[in-house]
Amino acid sequence: MRERRAALDRRRAREFEAFAAGAAGRLLHAAVLLTGEPPDATPRAQRLLITALSRTYAEWDRLSGADGEDPYDRARRELVLRFAREAAWRDPARRDGRAGGVLGRLGPQERIVLVLRLYEGLAEEQTAALIGLTEERVRVVCARAVAEMREPSRRRRTGAGP
Repeated sequence: MRERRAALDRRRAREFEAFAAGAAGRLLHAAVLLTGEPPDATPRAQRLLITALSRTYAEWDRLSGADGEDPYDRARRELVLRFAREAAWRDPARRDGRAGGVLGRLGPQERIVLVLRLYEGLAEEQTAALIGLTEERVRVVCARAVAEMREPSRRRRTGAGP
């Protein structure tokens, strides 16, 4: 019985390692976009990734079955929800008024929606279900965030002041 359990544990570990090797890079990039950290120093994004992967591993047996949830979807959800919880308490990229990263001017909700919609390619319905908003709210937040991201380029072209 112990040998069988050990063999199952080894197989589970190999499966998860293969999953993590394939998904970690994309998930880390999403975490970096969310946190606004510079690409060469990403402790917060790495912590988000490690937490998401460890929580995914804890549920691996349930996820890896034929009728289970997609492991990537689970890890992405864990990453986004952990970021949202942390951002509700503090957001270092906006605390001192300095922009952090490409999406640094945006609030946490706007960053989450843009990363899910534009980087991850999720539909409005999927994004809404993942973060607990209505589809209309996701549409509005996304449009507002895109408009905010386009604003500086409009100012530069027209020569208008701040």
